[in-house]
Amino acid sequence: MPDEPQACPGATSLREEGAILLLSCYELGHQPLSLASPMGLLREAGYSPATLDLAVERLDPERVARARLVAISVPMHTALRLGAKAASRIRSLNPGCHLCFYGTYATLNAENLIARGACSTVGGEYEEPLLDFVQTLERGGGTAPPHGGCAGAGPGRAGSGGAETRSAPRIGKIRFAVPRRDTLPPLDQYARLEHAGVTRLAGATEASRGCLHLCRHCPIPPVYGGRFFIVPRDIVLADIRNQVATGATHITFGDPDFLNGPGHSMAIVKAMRAEFPALTFDITAKIEHLLKHRNLLPGLARLGCLFVVSAVESLSDRVLSILDKGHTRADVFEALRLTRGAGVALRPSFVPFTPWATREDYHSLLEFVEQEDLVDDLDPIQLAIRLLVPPGSLLAGHHEMLPLLGPLDPARFTNLWSHPDPLMDRLQLDVNALVEEAAHRQEDPHETFGRIMARAGRPGFPPARRDKGRPPRLTEPWFC
Repeated sequence: MPDEPQACPGATSLREEGAILLLSCYELGHQPLSLASPMGLLREAGYSPATLDLAVERLDPERVARARLVAISVPMHTALRLGAKAASRIRSLNPGCHLCFYGTYATLNAENLIARGACSTVGGEYEEPLLDFVQTLERGGGTAPPHGGCAGAGPGRAGSGGAETRSAPRIGKIRFAVPRRDTLPPLDQYARLEHAGVTRLAGATEASRGCLHLCRHCPIPPVYGGRFFIVPRDIVLADIRNQVATGATHITFGDPDFLNGPGHSMAIVKAMRAEFPALTFDITAKIEHLLKHRNLLPGLARLGCLFVVSAVESLSDRVLSILDKGHTRADVFEALRLTRGAGVALRPSFVPFTPWATREDYHSLLEFVEQEDLVDDLDPIQLAIRLLVPPGSLLAGHHEMLPLLGPLDPARFTNLWSHPDPLMDRLQLDVNALVEEAAHRQEDPHETFGRIMARAGRPGFPPARRDKGRPPRLTEPWFC
């Protein structure tokens, strides 16, 4: 680890170039919108932040040393764990900077992050609150002393003058600016679309945030409480236009559920199609919404939708009820029939390892994937996912969870739990290790699936079939 750089003494004003550093660690393989969106608002207000995306860039000691404020985006659990590690390195390089975490998981884990040395957290609809926070720091108020830092606070103890704050998430309409991506690495360093034997550059944006639904295992309901907010149409289209100008031929809509506001979302993709007839896209939508809005599926296909990611989670009606998913096992089969009929691939995501899932449930899930010819439609990691119970989770107080729930593991940012059947915990560990090793070797998913079947006690899966191409997908496996 190199010593703290001496050539750059650091900025004295937050309006100096690089005095604010926006940092991302992981955003599902996409160029991070969580940096580009606040960058647009900060630039409009006269600030000149630097950016770092540790998913594709090395941590730059010079950029870190110059910053008075380092704001780390944590929109998901993987990003949070990587961000916490990065924060420790940042602290060693620039002990005096103000260290802020923002995004959904910043709100959920505020207490833990403050204990680990963060100065502040910003959650919910974060762009405008983040700008307000920067302006407060610039005036010398809020949580930072005149030259940044946490007023001498160290991990696990409060600084002087009330230096550490965990703000309530902003849940309401905010002002948006067109995302600014010019300081981010180019799209060719990120996940690509793989379709019809070729790969293409892929961009990503959002038409809405939050969610109408209250699935108990999801991190969004504890923050948004069943509300969602649209991103203005002109902002979304301008962001798409800018990404197309840099080579994108496919767009991922990262909304928690693209069909929360179907009128708004359909208007955007219709306008997008009119301007860019060859542009394709993918969306995420609940099984419940695919059934409710089945009439929209053929239109989505005609407008260029190649696939839909949907959180199936389980095929056990008991597990689905505990999670309050809003769909049943039978609904999953119906959604698959509908999407296939419309010419849109369904890419399911799963949480196969929960305290209530049995070995028979896991076997049933594997049989579903095999019999419905879905091996190429999901990333093998989906067969290894274990339920996370973060602070504030709606599951934590549920009567089915309470007897099994252990203490918070601060290093992993989740409450511990053990399966009543220890063999299920062993199976999850083995499948996870198997999948990680297969990904490292870039193994064919059919081979990986066959090995998972064998480990689960269901050998005999046939070898990979080469008579048909793989369905459309992004080249980055989906992690939470």
